[in-house]
Amino acid sequence: MSGWAAARSIIIRYIQLGRLNQNGLIERFNRTYRTEVLDAYLFTNLEQVQTITNQWLVDYNEYRPHEALGNIPPVQFMPRLTRVPNLYRILSI
Repeated sequence: MSGWAAARSIIIRYIQLGRLNQNGLIERFNRTYRTEVLDAYLFTNLEQVQTITNQWLVDYNEYRPHEALGNIPPVQFMPRLTRVPNLYRILSI
């Protein structure tokens, strides 16, 4: 994998020793993907994996409520992250 990443100018960043929480969110996602897709189907080819994964991602991001986001899907939560208060109005008081 290191050779493949280097050939594509991808830097591999490892978790710091004693800092397992740095990887907590991706580990949660990986576990969910593994149990709901990889362990749930018998695949016959790579295209089938890609098709089922794409369908699962749409459901995961657009319809499925996430407890950590207040039981709403990520697609509904994202606009909240982009709302920035009008700082000009706040600073000109």
